[in-house]
Amino acid sequence: MIAIIDYGLGNLGSIKNMLKKIGAEAVITSDLEVIANAPKLILPGVGAFDNGMSNLHERGLVDLLNRKVIQEKTPILGICLGMQLFTNKSEEGALSGLGWIDAETVKFGTNDRKFPVPHMGWEYVTLKKESKLWDGMYEKNKFYFVHSYFVRCNQTSDVLLTTNYAHDYDSGFEKGNIVGVQFHPEKSHKYGMQLFRNFVNNY
Repeated sequence: MIAIIDYGLGNLGSIKNMLKKIGAEAVITSDLEVIANAPKLILPGVGAFDNGMSNLHERGLVDLLNRKVIQEKTPILGICLGMQLFTNKSEEGALSGLGWIDAETVKFGTNDRKFPVPHMGWEYVTLKKESKLWDGMYEKNKFYFVHSYFVRCNQTSDVLLTTNYAHDYDSGFEKGNIVGVQFHPEKSHKYGMQLFRNFVNNY
């Protein structure tokens, strides 16, 4: 049973529906006991960085997630804001992130009309290293993005995917059991379905 963590932010129903389509059992939950016993976790998120971290703290999730992810090595997939919360900090707020990935979340600095912010729409991604998340993916893979901030990894070995929007940026990272993607696989049709299938079956 995959635990989709409900901390008040995110497309939770869409993720559960996508998982159902591939035959994976999932539950949307903020119950600490359910999360503690889950073999895999998904942290979604839409919204502001500080709101996300505040909600995790208020629900008593930070210590539990640190134990699950860092000590027990439970596989976790962060999506959009969820991915950003894995980093050290964000230019969007003042609170510290979870700090699982040595990275910062920064704002797009473009004033070019060709690249409006927030960035919304379909973009291709480039794979930067081998990964179980990419098994059976298509020759060219595109995903749906909605964001004003992006992650900048300090360790190139953590970078899994890059995307170009005004410039190249890190749109996915992977470090052991910790995986994050900036795009929304739950809105990305066959590409997102295969990504979820790989997370479910390969981790």
